[in-house]
Formats: sequence, C-alpha cells, structure tokens
Amino acid sequence: METSLKKQIKEKAERIESIIANFLPEETGYQKPVLSAMNYTMNAGGKRLRPMLMEETYIMFGGSNREIIEPFMAAIEMIHTYSLIHDDLPALDNDDLRRGRPTAHIVYGEAMAILAGDALLNYAFETATKAFCGDSSDIVTVQAFRVLTSKPGIYGMIGGQTADVADENNEISFDELLFIHKNKTSALIECSMMIGAILAGATKEQVSMVEAIAEKIGLAFQIQDDILDITSTQEELGKPIGSDEKNHKNTYVSLKGFEQAKKDVLGYTNAAIDMFDALPYRNNYLRDLLLYLSGRTN
Repeated sequence: METSLKKQIKEKAERIESIIANFLPEETGYQKPVLSAMNYTMNAGGKRLRPMLMEETYIMFGGSNREIIEPFMAAIEMIHTYSLIHDDLPALDNDDLRRGRPTAHIVYGEAMAILAGDALLNYAFETATKAFCGDSSDIVTVQAFRVLTSKPGIYGMIGGQTADVADENNEISFDELLFIHKNKTSALIECSMMIGAILAGATKEQVSMVEAIAEKIGLAFQIQDDILDITSTQEELGKPIGSDEKNHKNTYVSLKGFEQAKKDVLGYTNAAIDMFDALPYRNNYLRDLLLYLSGRTN
C-alpha cells in the first residue's frame, strides 16, 4: 500500500506542478533577476503537500470549481516557498541545499534571495485574488482569503519562526516548544485544509474541526521532521541533516527524548485521524495522506 500511495502522491504532485506553472511570472523586464530567483525556487520540486491537502479537502467537502481552488493552491505553495528561501538564509538556518539543489542565496546572492522571498509572499496574495468572481460567491472567497493572510502571519507561521529564532541557545519550556511547532509548522497545514473546506462550503463547525485535525497532523509532521534531522541522510531529505544541532535549535527530541518523540508522533496522528473519521464526509486518499505525513522517511 505504501508504494501505491507514494505513486499517487507523485502523480498528484506532477499535476499540481502544472497548475502552479500557470501562475508563475514570466521572466522579463528590469525585474527579471528577482523573477528568475522566484521561479528557480518554485520549480525546485517537492511533494506539493500543502496545495494537495487543500485540494483534497476541497474535494472531500464537495468542491468542484477549479477556477476558485487553483489560485489558492498556487498561493499557498508560493507562501511555503518564500518561507523556505528566508529560512535558508545565512542569518537564519544558513543552509546551502534545499530539495537537492543549491538554495536561492547560493545561486542568486543573499540580497536577491531576500527580495525573491518578499516577492513570492506578495505575489501569493495577488495570485489568490484571481479566485474572485465579482458576484455573491466572493463572500466565501473572502473568508478563505482571510485565512490565507492570517495563518502565515505574526499570529501564525512568522510568530512561530520568531520564537524559534529568539530562543536559539536558550532553554525553553515544553509549552513554548509547542507554540513554536504549532505556529511554525501547523499553521500552513491548517491554512491549506481550512481554505479547502471553506471554499467548498463547509460549515463553521466543520472548518473548526478541520483546523484541529490539521494542527495535530502539523505537530506530528514537525516532530517527525525533528527525528529525521537526526536519523535520515542528506540524500533522502534533499537538505543538510543535523541543522537543528548546528543552529542550537530547541527540538522535540532534545526536550522529550527520541523514544517519547516517536510515541507522540503516533499519539497526535491517532488523535487527528479519530477526528477526521468523525467528519460526515470521506476522502480515503486524504486520510492515507495524513497518515503518511507523520510516518514519512524523507
């Protein structure tokens, strides 16, 4: 089953690649250097998990309008990619490799990498506005757009990243570590699945359930990432291993230990799947994908 799921993920990712490509900017004009840096990182590959989660949640709740969901799918991947460009910068994680390729600041220089990250964040919102139709359905699209603008922000991803950077070289409490993981990692997964549910017409209660499911999956995903930073290889991950220790990061493994970390990955995953199974809708592929996220090896 695992081989079949990985094949499905690869096939869906390839289709999502073509969707994203439709929204990428043409590399022309005096701003071509930043456009090239944007597209270089966007085209570096990856599993495209966030737009995939968005699309599958949208389908599960009965969504079918490609013109509404696809701009948001491209936008969430742009936001995710901008965060990776900035994470890799010398001032933050100082990584030279991402998805098996030299990082943006290695290829284009630090200044252009900063601008490329800024540009992708702004362009993500510009892209998402292409989902607006100019009629009453825009009320729902506005709700989705609000999630897109808030979850990556100071009370979401950036808030988590801020605490992560500020706490380097300092001992922190477990509660603060959870804050970092919930915001730095879970927030974009929550954003993806919530937008899919909202655009498909899910109720407020159902969207709240989806948010809670995504939070738990995000925690399991990040804990597994902490584990892989110790146990995996650069070839498997497509990025340097041991970065957390090199940068004196507080991780789930460093606070709770390796064995407890593995147990908690399972605990958060099971809690998320129990909630998922309580929803009145079904998407077996999405269920398998959520299980895969917390048990992946790369």
